[in-house]
Amino acid sequence: MASPRLLRRCLLAALSAALVGSVAVGPAQARTAAPAAAAVTTFSDTFDGPAGAAVDSSKWTLETGDNVNNHERQYYTSGTKNAALDGQGHLVITARKENPAGYQCWYGSCQYTSARLNTAGKFNAQYGHVEARMKIPRGQGMWPAFWMLGTPVNWPDSGEIDVMENVGFEPSTVHGTIHGPGYSGSGGIGAPYSLPNGQAFADAFHTFAVDWAPDSITWSVDGNVYQRRTPADLGGKTWVFNKPFFLILNLAVGGYWPGDPDGSTQFPQTLVVDSVSVTTSDSAAGVPIRGLAGKCVDVAGANSANGTPVQLYDCNGTGAQAWTVGSDGTLRALGKCLDVSGGGTADGTPVQLWDCNGSTAQKWALPAARDIVNPQANKCLDVTGNNAANGTRLQIWTCTGGANQKWTVG
Repeated sequence: MASPRLLRRCLLAALSAALVGSVAVGPAQARTAAPAAAAVTTFSDTFDGPAGAAVDSSKWTLETGDNVNNHERQYYTSGTKNAALDGQGHLVITARKENPAGYQCWYGSCQYTSARLNTAGKFNAQYGHVEARMKIPRGQGMWPAFWMLGTPVNWPDSGEIDVMENVGFEPSTVHGTIHGPGYSGSGGIGAPYSLPNGQAFADAFHTFAVDWAPDSITWSVDGNVYQRRTPADLGGKTWVFNKPFFLILNLAVGGYWPGDPDGSTQFPQTLVVDSVSVTTSDSAAGVPIRGLAGKCVDVAGANSANGTPVQLYDCNGTGAQAWTVGSDGTLRALGKCLDVSGGGTADGTPVQLWDCNGSTAQKWALPAARDIVNPQANKCLDVTGNNAANGTRLQIWTCTGGANQKWTVG
């Protein structure tokens, strides 16, 4: 029997292939691979290797030392004691309650060891979909994080993007934050995301991601968008997120924010990382989708509210017409997804903008025939009534091969 991990990877591959693969929309219609509008994975690590092996040194560097700024209690080590593969396709970062031999922390003896990895000098991201699938530790004083720093590092002026942070006293909540000049530390700008019904993030793997464009950063958990930040949120302060950033994974122990572990915290604790990836489209800032009469797929009024109509409109180069092709089969603009209203499958069901949620109503295939197909409905993105007027609503309709169903991405 295939392992759950292998099955998950096969499913992910199938969803990615849906962007460019063949999709049957009727007995006589076969479709072949799409042109170069597909997503491009620029960084990926699935941590395959034998148990006890070190991480890939061509991708990651292990930092060493303590963290003076946050008053954390751990010492980050090199080697495989605190960061190693488990032989099941995971990186395991382990925090242990022990004093590192021969080292004195800045405030006295360190009480814990752990690990912190980064891609500095090996990989920098600039825009795209950045995600990690992880299972976080539990317990008072634990502080796992997946984040990015701007290059060259001159914090806070160089910027920081926290894709995910969790502090142990909030087992159901994670935080996404940006830091920069005048909005750093406790003044960072962000929001929390909480699981429903008291579920704990430590109970299962979850996918933490940002969709990063030149003038926006959008956070999601398991495909559920929970905040979007733009320069307008900074109150006149400088937006510093238009340059390369490198990736960081770490498990801190203690510090000003989480507080120290107490008698309820069991050691060792682990941050288990299943995968990390950075995916971009041909243009990470988004590309237009042109159709009938050379006009573009457009979010009405550039309004990112759920339920905003998606329409045909003169191409104008705005963010309302900048679409990215997600590796998960989504088409995204303004930090949200192209969605079939109500998950409908009937001819004439309108399409709209909606929070990305991983549903089949938000999956699209881009075959070489230049259709854009919703596989769930087995129907094409369609200009209502073959009407090229600005503001004509888009919908799904049985694929006919008409000009009102032909699209050029990019």
